[in-house]
Amino acid sequence: MNFLKKAYIKVKDHSVSGEEFELLLDENLQLLKTYPQPSLELLPNYYESEDYISHTDGQRTLFEKVYQFIKKKALNDKVKLIEYWHTGKGTVLDIGAGTGDFLLVAKSKGWKAVGMEPNSKAKTISKKKGICIVDNYSALEDHFFDVITMWHVLEHVPNLEFQIKELKRLLKPNGTIVIAVPNYKSFDATHYGKFWAAYDVPRHLWHFSKVAMEKLFIRENLKLKKVMPMWFDSFYVSLLSEKYKTGKMNLFSAFWVGLQSNLKGRQTKEYSSHIYIFKNN
Repeated sequence: MNFLKKAYIKVKDHSVSGEEFELLLDENLQLLKTYPQPSLELLPNYYESEDYISHTDGQRTLFEKVYQFIKKKALNDKVKLIEYWHTGKGTVLDIGAGTGDFLLVAKSKGWKAVGMEPNSKAKTISKKKGICIVDNYSALEDHFFDVITMWHVLEHVPNLEFQIKELKRLLKPNGTIVIAVPNYKSFDATHYGKFWAAYDVPRHLWHFSKVAMEKLFIRENLKLKKVMPMWFDSFYVSLLSEKYKTGKMNLFSAFWVGLQSNLKGRQTKEYSSHIYIFKNN
């Protein structure tokens, strides 16, 4: 990958360290890279926050309660999505399984579910729910899974090219990969600039565009079949962005920006986050 030395934008870690990072641009891929990227030894330290909601089942605040409520509907929608792209039940691997709720719903619908999750706290919660969690890729057989999902996880992966190669190795012929990532070309990203919460440096090591996703995966002969918007993400991200920008969660402002982002996305096809569906050729 060929990243420009000049930063695309400078962004602060608003949730843990307060450190500032640069985002470098690969013009050909339209991919941004967080610079510098923390070492593998130091990276877990940037996740040590009670506010990192995907690693807990927290309902301490109104924000967390609303998040968990909406999450329940989203989980069922995600299972419906994989069932649309894979006829019948099968084996599903969720990379970055968090507290295991997606796989729990998938299991209840008849799927054979396996997860991977590096965070020890989230992993413990998943196992208590009866989810099978594996620790590394070497424990998984070649061409074993019908569906592999990564819900807002690919942006966290240190070795991007290795990760995509492993997805190819683990997927059955004609299998399906479902990946959700933020889109730095969305209206809300442009509106909030350095305060856009979905940059989330340095936990997000990569920042994707539609061009980047298609070009990265076609290298492994994984064909992009569909790009879908994640409607709720614009509101959730805008709410956090308001907090980073003003110190307050301005509900009205966040709702208005999120709404504009979705409306403009209908014209530009650039939403706050996208779900990408890939098929193994």
